[in-house]
Amino acid sequence: MLNEPALSHDDQPASRAPRPLTDAALEPDRFSDLRAIAATIMVISREIAVDENTGQALREDMLLLPGSAPEVVFEGQLTLPSEEAYASIDGLLAPLDYIPLLRHNRAAGGGVLLIIAHGRPKVTERSPWINIALFFATLLSLLYVGTNIAAGEAGGVNPALGAEIFNNPLQNLWRGAPYAIALMLILGAHELGHYFAARRHKMGATLPYFIPLPPPLSLFGTAGAFIQLREPLKNRKTLLDVGAAGPLMGLLFAIPIVMIGLATSPVGPVAGSGLVEGNSLLYALAKVLTLGRFVPVGDIDVTMNQLAQAGWTGLLVTAINLIPLGQLDGGHILYSLVGNSARRLYVPVLLATIALTLFFSESWLLWLGLLFIFGRFYAVPLDAVTQLDPRRRFIAILSLLVFVVTFVPVPFQVRIVETAPVIRESVFALPIIAAVLCAAMLRRRWR
Repeated sequence: MLNEPALSHDDQPASRAPRPLTDAALEPDRFSDLRAIAATIMVISREIAVDENTGQALREDMLLLPGSAPEVVFEGQLTLPSEEAYASIDGLLAPLDYIPLLRHNRAAGGGVLLIIAHGRPKVTERSPWINIALFFATLLSLLYVGTNIAAGEAGGVNPALGAEIFNNPLQNLWRGAPYAIALMLILGAHELGHYFAARRHKMGATLPYFIPLPPPLSLFGTAGAFIQLREPLKNRKTLLDVGAAGPLMGLLFAIPIVMIGLATSPVGPVAGSGLVEGNSLLYALAKVLTLGRFVPVGDIDVTMNQLAQAGWTGLLVTAINLIPLGQLDGGHILYSLVGNSARRLYVPVLLATIALTLFFSESWLLWLGLLFIFGRFYAVPLDAVTQLDPRRRFIAILSLLVFVVTFVPVPFQVRIVETAPVIRESVFALPIIAAVLCAAMLRRRWR
């Protein structure tokens, strides 16, 4: 889920201190109508007209609302509950083509800041053809990867058939259907979870954009998928609903797919050297439940079939999306839970990813770059004051726990059968570190 518009004077990377707003000369009647509307929800203690200087303080380091320009800021105390206050003033400002934003006033005295910007977002229809084209391109890419998996499966029983499939993949694309369909189900459920949650809150959103990435560019055949929100999120409840719906829906498909795949995959001595998939807590538990024991042990391992590989990939995608940073789903969930305090995780998570890249697996290098680019900015909703209700707070914590149990410290390892190693990785250590970081954030927030 990408490109959520947001606007806030404090929507800045943690490495920068917020620039204070300064009083500007006011024209007595210029904002009289807006002042009267603001007075319906708050006791105004200060009024700030947005000139060139204060406008820069509001705009700097923001994900700006397209076509909107902040005009005035009212500081004071709300006279209504924040969610009710926002709904009331939004209804009054909509006919005038203004949009309100509520922010905590972090200066002495507390209270809130009501920012009124001119120019409400205009949502235009987009052609679905690019979504359809990317869908079929990704499906073909996944079929190709699935066909290669099928060649390996067939080669273990019938080497001649395996060689024929491997040498003529286009003629045998149908053999890759289990992998392709299973992974498209997981990715599709993930993105449609975001989509339908956004539509439930009457927000404009695009259909999913699937990203094809065939070998040798990717082992999986895809770089995932995303939707684009066309309107700003109303409050932290909406942010949580839309952010958590994707990974939780995807997980509902990934878990049964990986368990069915493991239950139907052969277990025994492995033949030849190759890559070994990494273990998350959830994947390790799935192996124990379906196989009756944890593998690999010595040279005994499960040889994943297409369904098992699709399910494992779905769990990996879920974990990566739930990294609690910036524009990732985990970043949305954490911000909805603890607000601006979520920014304090940027440096620790970035350092942890650097450590993963240097000491565990270079496969994290790509994600390190993406976190560096997208991890600094959060999707701040229009009403950043309203907090989560108990039910949504539970869903947020549950979603972060899903990250802990699906996170894979080492996605792949090289196995050399001749030495018959017992493969072990830090399947517990790093998820526990992630859990401790999240717990520290929650304790600091609610202490």
